Amino acid sequence: MCIKKLFVNTFFIIKNIFPVLFLTKEKQIAKLLIKNSLKLSTAESCTGGLISSRLTDISGSSAYTFQNFVTYANEAKVKILGVNQETIDKYGVVSEQVALEMAEGLLNKYKFDIAISTTGIAGPLGATDTKPVGLVCIAVSNRKKTKTFSYKANPLLIRPIMKYAFTIKALKILLEFLKENYN
Repeated sequence: MCIKKLFVNTFFIIKNIFPVLFLTKEKQIAKLLIKNSLKLSTAESCTGGLISSRLTDISGSSAYTFQNFVTYANEAKVKILGVNQETIDKYGVVSEQVALEMAEGLLNKYKFDIAISTTGIAGPLGATDTKPVGLVCIAVSNRKKTKTFSYKANPLLIRPIMKYAFTIKALKILLEFLKENYN
């Protein structure tokens, strides 16, 4: 690993170690979900279940965790979540449109309150001219509205740390969504 890449990854770990150790975002999310009697489901691709894992790091998370899916393959997104194959063909699997359909499809198929989805390129392979390593698309949805976001993490992050960076952004977005709609 080159010195620059080592520095970027070390700095990321040091910068994020305390919120991770103390489950800061996870506890805030849990508190809002429990306070409002909400159930949450996840539809993850590039994060491979890490959002689900982080949310269930909180004792008592069964009070707000409904059902979580890792839909890594395009076929799983279509079959399990109801993502339209035409959307994937038109925009690519890594797109806000697909993230939106992942979250909304999950809500439409199952009975719970909030969904969060991720699709992205954790690298080191998979990048294109328009979609670089480090790109993640996130959607958060309830029965009234959906918000989508794109985020670009530092492409020098190694894959496991990249996936974790995606979860940091996703949980931040989820927390903001909860505060806006359920505080």
